[in-house]
Amino acid sequence: MKPKELRTLTREELEQRLRETREELFNLKFQHKTGQLSNALRIREVRKDIARLSTLLEEGAGVGATPSPEETP
Repeated sequence: MKPKELRTLTREELEQRLRETREELFNLKFQHKTGQLSNALRIREVRKDIARLSTLLEEGAGVGATPSPEETP
């Protein structure tokens, strides 16, 4: 997921994506422990996606959010 794409989503959509991504991470860790995971690097990618989503939610990003002072010209 690209941060630019994520900034176009609403807060509810960001929260939904975060829930889905956390669930995916849980499943990947479970597969890794049982030896069924084919691509272990996917865990790292998902963790980074969770960090991106969390950061955007903490910033208050989303459609209709007020821009931060750095974003205003």
